[in-house]
Amino acid sequence: MKKILLLLFLAISFTNFSQEIPKGFTYLNDMDNSIQIELRYLSNNNFIGKPIDGYQSNCLIISTETAKALKKVQEILQKKGLSLKIFDGYRPQKAVNHFVTWAKVLNDTLMKQQYYPKVAKSQLFNQGYIASKSGHTRGSTIDLTIVDATTGKELDMGSPYDFFGVQSHPFYKNITKKQKENRMLLRNVMLKNGFKPYDNEWWHFTLKNEPFPNTYFNFPIN
Repeated sequence: MKKILLLLFLAISFTNFSQEIPKGFTYLNDMDNSIQIELRYLSNNNFIGKPIDGYQSNCLIISTETAKALKKVQEILQKKGLSLKIFDGYRPQKAVNHFVTWAKVLNDTLMKQQYYPKVAKSQLFNQGYIASKSGHTRGSTIDLTIVDATTGKELDMGSPYDFFGVQSHPFYKNITKKQKENRMLLRNVMLKNGFKPYDNEWWHFTLKNEPFPNTYFNFPIN
């Protein structure tokens, strides 16, 4: 009887603390646990200023093909004493819906000075910063930077992650030579390993041959 109860307890515990993700997805740590992960939308440190719906754990879920490509990027960077650091990968549709709902509440500007100081909140839709659909929800888009593998310090990219403004455009000119070099290091290593960049954000890349180009998922990050 005790053995049966123990097995039942373990089964219940496993159900509570893990989830079955769709076929074709993987937890990045299962592919490469050396890549640093800081899911910003799990915390208050994001453009809304509070945790976002659908983010329940600091684990990176991504399409398996994207995880394989990121592993190759990481191996290249490790030879230089560097590492990837990921801010976001797969993003549930409920998180995107949270962004849309927030954007419509014009007096909620808690994080304006940090993330969108020169953009009126009323213009976030028109200028493309907020949309009802996101490539992240298809599971093969990633937001990331490079850090020193020893210290964990992020390389200076000339603008913060998720900053809404021209300063975040990959080829923005009014930054230092070193900041430009850091951006190009990230861009080039991602391009060489099967990713395509986004014109308005130096940190944003999508796997060129993404496996779910027309599917928007909504399972939680747990």
